[in-house]
Amino acid sequence: MPQEQRMDETVDHHLDITAETCPMTFVRTRLALDRMRPGQVLQVLMKGEEPRRNVPRTATEQGHAVLELVELEGGLARLRLRKGPA
Repeated sequence: MPQEQRMDETVDHHLDITAETCPMTFVRTRLALDRMRPGQVLQVLMKGEEPRRNVPRTATEQGHAVLELVELEGGLARLRLRKGPA
């Protein structure tokens, strides 16, 4: 089984914010996290330098854990967040 598929098995929710601009990138991410249970994992696909800087930083400030931030082709990045305690 490819590594990508094994990784997706641990993801509870997916969010694509590649078409969004700040501040909507984190607004959409926060709304997704708000609908999740503590400990669940959200995978976020994003595009651009600003979301790469701001979304992980803001999520951490709000008590969530950054599990992974991977640069992908075409200026995309994949972020995995674990929702913090309620």
